[in-house]
Amino acid sequence: MTRWELWLLAWAASSVLLGALYLLQRRTRDATAVDAGWGAALVLCAVLYAILGPGALAQRLLIAIPFALENARIAALVRRRLGQGEDSRYRELRRRWAERGREQATFAVFYEAQATVAALLSLPVLLAVFNDDASIAPVQSVGAALWVAAFLLEATADRQLAAFRADPARRGGVMQAGLWRYSRHPNYFFQTLTWVAYALIAVAAPWGYLAFAAPALILFLVLFVTGIPPAEESSLRSRGEAYRRYQQQTSAFVPWFPKRLSTG
Repeated sequence: MTRWELWLLAWAASSVLLGALYLLQRRTRDATAVDAGWGAALVLCAVLYAILGPGALAQRLLIAIPFALENARIAALVRRRLGQGEDSRYRELRRRWAERGREQATFAVFYEAQATVAALLSLPVLLAVFNDDASIAPVQSVGAALWVAAFLLEATADRQLAAFRADPARRGGVMQAGLWRYSRHPNYFFQTLTWVAYALIAVAAPWGYLAFAAPALILFLVLFVTGIPPAEESSLRSRGEAYRRYQQQTSAFVPWFPKRLSTG
């Protein structure tokens, strides 16, 4: 099976999965599950590539295991939120699209676009499973180490936010402790680093440099599309001036020391 044939198979499988979740969204009026579906589609791609890829077993496992673990974790995290109300990002998108009179049509495109994006983002795994070299290159070891660090820090950020949201006394407040003291979106930052790690693992394969398109696409989506912008707008509406002060003090993405605001 060629790279193109394997990629088309993964794209088709992702489209079927996200199409089913779109139909579920029409019934529940809750698009939160799209994040779980996106993660599940990436896991599906990784499994298909690992099984059908012709490369050395060590190379297939080195990329497929961390890729599948990270995205399965994201899917499971979202799965636990289902039934608790629609994610604020999708409430914001639903509001915008409903105002334009094309809510469900845009959601249909959005869901299938997620399937396409998942297939495109699976590129590092696709490239890596065609690597015939059974030995692990130094750059791949660096990628694996980066993935471990980023995975643990992303999970820590998610755990800190979940604990904050679970405390009734903090309801309506702004999370500013732990990693969230240094970045307004540390989970997105460390998630992006996991994608850099996949590219470093894949770069040893033929055409492996193309894998860096995946973290570039993730960065674009996080900074400009479905990540930070709708989350920030929703937080400003729900938390008002408290979140505006948080914006003034705290880096939006890359963790950094918070600014001191003038009291004068």
